[in-house]
Formats: sequence, C-alpha cells, structure tokens
Amino acid sequence: MDLRRLEAFVAVAEERHFGRAAERLHMAQPPLSQQIRALERELGVPLFTRTTRRVDLTTAGAAYLPRARAILRETAEAADEVRLVAAGRLGRLTLGCVGSVTYSLLPRLARGLAAELPGVEVSFRGEMLVPDQVDALVAGEVDLALLRTPVRTPSLAVTALRQDKLVLAVPAEHRLATRSRVGVRDLRDVDLIVHAGSRAAVMYDRVVGLCRGAGFEPRVRHEVAETSTLVTLVAGGLGVAVVPEPVQALGLDGVRYLPLRGAGTVELALAYVHDRTEPHLLRAAEAVAAIVRADRGHRARAGSGVSPR
Repeated sequence: MDLRRLEAFVAVAEERHFGRAAERLHMAQPPLSQQIRALERELGVPLFTRTTRRVDLTTAGAAYLPRARAILRETAEAADEVRLVAAGRLGRLTLGCVGSVTYSLLPRLARGLAAELPGVEVSFRGEMLVPDQVDALVAGEVDLALLRTPVRTPSLAVTALRQDKLVLAVPAEHRLATRSRVGVRDLRDVDLIVHAGSRAAVMYDRVVGLCRGAGFEPRVRHEVAETSTLVTLVAGGLGVAVVPEPVQALGLDGVRYLPLRGAGTVELALAYVHDRTEPHLLRAAEAVAAIVRADRGHRARAGSGVSPR
C-alpha cells in the first residue's frame, strides 16, 4: 500500500473537494485524482461519489477513513519513535547501585535522569554487592552499575568517577565514640561488622587488608549483605564498621561517624558491558557520570566531613 495514496484519500475525504485537497497536499489536482483512482483500483471498490458540485464518501470509503487515518498516525509515530531511539532519547534501563550510593545518590540520580532523559524509563536496584552487580551486568539483568572497584571482568567497561573517604561507624555509647579521630590500629581489639566475605564483597577485602596492613587480624563478629543492616547492627551496639563516607546519608540514630586515619579512600566507578552500544544506554552513562561528579562537587563545597548521627 502506497502511503501517498492514503494521504491523498484522507485529504479528499476531509476536504470533500479535490481542489482544496490538492492545495493542502501542495500538489496539482490531476496527480491527486490519479492517486485516488489508483487506490480504488487497488482496493477494488469506489471510495467516493463525484458530481460536478460535491465529493462524498461511499459507504466503503466512510468505513475505510478511520483505518486510513490510524495507519498514517501509527506510521508517523513509528518514525518519531525510531528517531528518538536513534538519538538515545527512548528506551528502558536498570541501574544497579551499591549500598552507599543507594542512600546518598539515588534520589539525585532519579531526578537527574528523569530531567535529562525523560523518554528513557529507568529502574533501580539498590543495596547490591559488587559481585552481584557484575553477575547482573553480564547476564543483562542490569544495564549500568555504580560499584566499588577493583573489578576484574574483561567484558566490562569501567570508568572511575570519584574517591570516597573511608570512615568508622561506631555505636554512640562505644568507648571510641568519645574520640575525635581514630586510626586503623585502634581496631585491633574491637568487634567489627563487615560486608559478606563469603560473597567476595569489595569492602570485606578492603577492611581485612587494612587490618592486616596494620599488623593484626580483624576480629569479625558479623558479616552482612546490605549496608543498611550493617549500620543498623552498629546502632545496636554489636560492633563498629569501616564504611565509605556517603553511608552517613542513611542517618540512623545511635551511630557516630569518625575520621579513620590511615584508611584512605575507596573508588566509585560506573560499569557496563563494553559491547553495549545502544544510544540510550550511552547517553544514560554520560548522564549518570555527570550527576555523580556534580554530587562530589556539591559535597566538597558543603564540607562533607564526618559528623555524629
């Protein structure tokens, strides 16, 4: 079916006049009449009754008009959709986040992505451990991930976004809570709550490495999968935890955050499967990176040092 014939039919049906329809379509009247006759031959039925004074739809033409309009409308919508997809302005994505991002950045990410890419439907999976994020990326269950490095999966493209200080979360009544600053060596005889080592959590390896680097084995009392559970156990007085500074955004009562001398920083990075080249994914990756870096600048200007909770 030639769409030009449908356009001609709809124009004549709506104008009820060949001359006005031809003017509307920016064409001469004889070619328009030829388009209508060709369409009638193709369908095998007359669509119009013509007199010297007026043009009316036949019963078949009246039945055909709403279908023709729908075909033209859907064709135009399909063309618009294809252009939006090609421009990276339409699609669906899932973003997986580690715990500290879930509490400190998720609202900003949701607002920023909605503003930057209103046609891209973004869902979020929070409180993910890095190994789970990597598995989900490779399996296609998430499209982008904000995670902690190191990540040693060759199929992933990983872009460093910022460094977050490591701080110590302590119960408000803990003996260390009265200190203004502590060092890693002060954790020698302290019960620690850590992310699950059995699931190869990046933070587990980092905390164990810090303690061993200071000359002692960590006294791990609890291993958990979610950052919220980790901080909740600290609030309950069951131990202390080394966490990235943005975890403070969780804001539980009964927890104080202290600078941890010698702990350094942990990297936050954006990852996706490197052979994913969909325009909306690449645009979203750029937008996420910009939002994270802007948040870093905002926190720096606000003086985001550790503070009691």
